[in-house]
Amino acid sequence: VEEEVISEIAGGLCLLVGFTHSDTPEIVDYMAKKITGLRIFEDESEKMNISLAERGGAILSVSQFTLYADTTKGKRPSFTKSAPGDKAEALYDLFNTKLSAAGFVVETGVFGAFMDVKIVNHGPVTIMLDSEEMRK
Repeated sequence: VEEEVISEIAGGLCLLVGFTHSDTPEIVDYMAKKITGLRIFEDESEKMNISLAERGGAILSVSQFTLYADTTKGKRPSFTKSAPGDKAEALYDLFNTKLSAAGFVVETGVFGAFMDVKIVNHGPVTIMLDSEEMRK
């Protein structure tokens, strides 16, 4: 942020986190548990079989308003599906608190700030979790 390193981790998960209007504290709790329990790290057989909880590691949590961009009409994305700033910030803070309470080291960016985020994506492995899946 403004050419200053705010947060960094040596290894673990980089989470790009966004919220929509229908997200609730219950969904935040579910997502925090789901993320830390996913078996997405390789075991000795090179199979995804180890969770962050089992492996250890930190979490870099970055608020990402643009995840709910709607590009179905026109050439400019609409962000009407993104939660309003005050709601999103409260849910983001709660999400990070849940992760910390579960025993993880959590580093964050600055909510709402323009940031340069540098990620080393091992694999690369990128997995998208959407709270909408929980509602099905």
